[in-house]
Amino acid sequence: MKRSPLDNFRARVLHVVRRIPPGRVATYGDVAALAGKPRAARAVGNIMRECQRPDVPCHRVIAAGGRLGGYGGREALKRSLLAAEGVPMRGSRVLLENCRVHVRLIERR
Repeated sequence: MKRSPLDNFRARVLHVVRRIPPGRVATYGDVAALAGKPRAARAVGNIMRECQRPDVPCHRVIAAGGRLGGYGGREALKRSLLAAEGVPMRGSRVLLENCRVHVRLIERR
């Protein structure tokens, strides 16, 4: 059975997100670009919202500018998980310059 292009993109997104190490974050746009569709940030957000897999650290994917994003309505939980990993924040924003994952780091893993 052949997989649809959407299934292939979803698999690539989940693969990229699994490679984000603890204490680091990536934006929805970063993940989209690394998964091969740089203009698909919204699709990445939808995939993260629907993902219930414990092996995918969805909390490490954030919105542009360091905003936390929705996390299924559990923004406080997302903030707590990121704080527990040592991700620096100011208010409800992640300080991206200190913890944004580098493309090279993702590609090496």
